[in-house]
Amino acid sequence: MLAAMANSQAISSVFVYGSLMADDVVRVLLNRVPPSSPATLHNFHRFSIKGRVYPAIVPVENKKVDGRVLQGITLPEMDILDNFEDVEYERRTVDVTLMDSSQILQADAYVWVDKNDPNLYGEWNFEEWKILHMKDFMKMTMGFMEELEQPDSKTRVATYESFYNQEGKN
Repeated sequence: MLAAMANSQAISSVFVYGSLMADDVVRVLLNRVPPSSPATLHNFHRFSIKGRVYPAIVPVENKKVDGRVLQGITLPEMDILDNFEDVEYERRTVDVTLMDSSQILQADAYVWVDKNDPNLYGEWNFEEWKILHMKDFMKMTMGFMEELEQPDSKTRVATYESFYNQEGKN
C-alpha cells in the first residue's frame, strides 16, 4: 500500500506546446492548473496538421519550439495526459531551457510519432488557435474526460473525430 501511495506522488515535468498551453484545457483534464514556466525546446519544430486543430512537434535541426513546462505532474495525471495525447504521439524525455533562468531541465514531451507525415505543414500558432478553435476544443476535451470515466471509453482520437465530424454537420 505504501509503495502504491508513494507511486501516485511521483512527480514529473511536462513540456507543452499546443492546446495544453491553455490553462482552461489543462484544468478540464487535471482538475487543476499546475505551476508552469515558459520554456524552449531546441532542435524541434511545431507544425500544423492537415485536418486537425492541434499541433505536432518533430525533431528538426536548428529550429526551436516555445512552450511551457507544467511542473509537479503526478503519475495519475500522466496517465490522463498519455490517454489524451493517444497513439498519435509518443512521450519522450527532452531537455528544455527555462526562459526565465536559462536553466536546462529534463521534461517529458509528446512528439508526433510519424516524423515524415505528409499532413504536417507550416507553423502552428497558439494565439490564432485560441481565437479560432479553443471554444470547440474545450467542448471536445470535456467530452473526452466524461468518456474517460466510462468503462469502455473511446480513445481521444475517436472522441476528437466524432466531435469534429458531428460539429461539421450542424
